[in-house]
Amino acid sequence: MSQELKQIQTLLRKKGRPETIDFVKKVVPGEQKVYGVKTPELNSIVIQFKSGSFDIAEELWSSGALEEKIIAIKIVEKMGKHDPSRLLKLFRQFAKGINNWAICDGLGMQFLRPIVKTHRKDIFSLANKYNHSNDFWQRRLSLVMVEWYTREKATHSAIIKLVKNLENDNEYYVKKAVAWIRRNLAKGK
Repeated sequence: MSQELKQIQTLLRKKGRPETIDFVKKVVPGEQKVYGVKTPELNSIVIQFKSGSFDIAEELWSSGALEEKIIAIKIVEKMGKHDPSRLLKLFRQFAKGINNWAICDGLGMQFLRPIVKTHRKDIFSLANKYNHSNDFWQRRLSLVMVEWYTREKATHSAIIKLVKNLENDNEYYVKKAVAWIRRNLAKGK
């Protein structure tokens, strides 16, 4: 365990509140460890460790608590453009461990933000793969990760194909993503 991870975990334990744990577990259901740290406090921790590396992000992710994964996502968002290949490698690795909508959406939107303009082809290639996954979180991720592109008419036909493949999906969180992306596409017409 790195010194940075120890420091972050100490901060999370210090800033965690029982009432926040209860709130987070209601809003983000799922089986995960929760420290009970509010978003502004998480952002403060990210600022302290934003010069962190992909290694600390990977270590945070592996540690497994909700807030640790959120911090990992935000660290990569801050520094990911410096090594897009490593970002994409970690993205594929992290996509295997999604267990709630907050992590799914953070991974699909924030994590990829540094490369959406430069790596569209890679992002759509992964989205097509995840769109056919047996894992419903990956199916949701396939739509969330292309949400940014709903602003670009040139990508609408590719996004519509992804949506059509999932329009009859039975999973609640996939249905929510389908409706979300359809709304965004309608705004861009």
